[in-house]
Amino acid sequence: MMRVLAIGAGGVGTSAALISARRTFFESWLVADYSFERAVHVVDRVDDPRFSAVALDASDSAAVEQVCRDHQITHVLNVVDPRFVMPIFRAALAADCDYLDTAMSLSQPHPEAPFAQTFVTLGQEQFAQTADWENRGRLALCGIGVEPGLSDVFARYAADHLFSSVSEIGVRDGANLVVAGYDFAPSFSIWTTIEECLNPPVIYERGRGWFTTEPFSQPEVFDFPGGIGPVECVNVEHEEVMLIPRWIDCDRVTFKYGLGEEFIEVLRVLHTLGLDRTDPVSVGGQQVSPRDVVAACLPDPATLGDRMSGVTCAGTQVTGLDLAGQPRAVYLYHLADNAKTMRDYGTQAVVWQTAMNPVIALELLATGQWSGVGVKGPEAFDASVYLALMRDGYGQEWELREESSASH
Repeated sequence: MMRVLAIGAGGVGTSAALISARRTFFESWLVADYSFERAVHVVDRVDDPRFSAVALDASDSAAVEQVCRDHQITHVLNVVDPRFVMPIFRAALAADCDYLDTAMSLSQPHPEAPFAQTFVTLGQEQFAQTADWENRGRLALCGIGVEPGLSDVFARYAADHLFSSVSEIGVRDGANLVVAGYDFAPSFSIWTTIEECLNPPVIYERGRGWFTTEPFSQPEVFDFPGGIGPVECVNVEHEEVMLIPRWIDCDRVTFKYGLGEEFIEVLRVLHTLGLDRTDPVSVGGQQVSPRDVVAACLPDPATLGDRMSGVTCAGTQVTGLDLAGQPRAVYLYHLADNAKTMRDYGTQAVVWQTAMNPVIALELLATGQWSGVGVKGPEAFDASVYLALMRDGYGQEWELREESSASH
């Protein structure tokens, strides 16, 4: 039976525990966090004998490996922010465990041409260790949140079942979420949001490969379903652009996020003031990271559910030729309504929607419907069984909207 170590007791880690508690595919679920009290709080909230808590420093590979060995862990689920990806990733392999994450190892911009050329790309450090994972017969399933994750599953499904050839895959994310009582309150980790929004976005094109552009570039208005409506979306650095072309034959891949002008302006000000930096600065004799200070000044996204209203939409637009060779464009998407996730699970929509996907993937691995070795993305697996389990086992419908192929 599967024995899971879930590292991180924030919004996504809490939601993953609450979602998995309703399933029977695992024997034990160990919640780990730097704060033992936070981990215990999740376990108490779940109230299931399969769950237990442990204090763990995610930056300490040796400590992560030891916890895996002490608790006979079979699968490590990384649901902390991406700066801890590599120590957890290495520890899982050292402990002979399979590994899942919702965000991949961090990028580094090109020192001379950051808005034209890639340098160290998202997930590059992980893909560099593919042979090690293959040789050990272990699987690292990377980028299996909602975006990346479900968005990649949608891309795989479209390529396999809807198209004879694919020209462009464009992930489009938008929401109409409002947090009462706050002028600025991100619904997801501000640390991660700063990372992905202020880094040079990456685009993939056949023949050119991966290249970068300026943050917030190439704005387009995308009409989101679920009552969200038209939202201006801009280029943002995201793992899908690095993952999809490795397994799906297509001409172009992009990721655009509906941030809104106010949100973009706040991020630009943070960057201008140097408050997006992660390198410590001296303040009154103490070394502190400016980005950590920003995160500490903002409300914890996991606590905002009862103040939040609206819907978030994660989806993938695919254009190309249909099975009969005719032009086609579709948008495959999933909606999460905050009122519903709060009512059913007591967690807000954005973190709940992220957490659902690694739990589904764990269940598919437990039942053998998904299997493999090496470092892989969600595109490397059968999308049909994933979407069927998501609908039939987790009660989550996904939708397909025909788009005007003439406009693409």
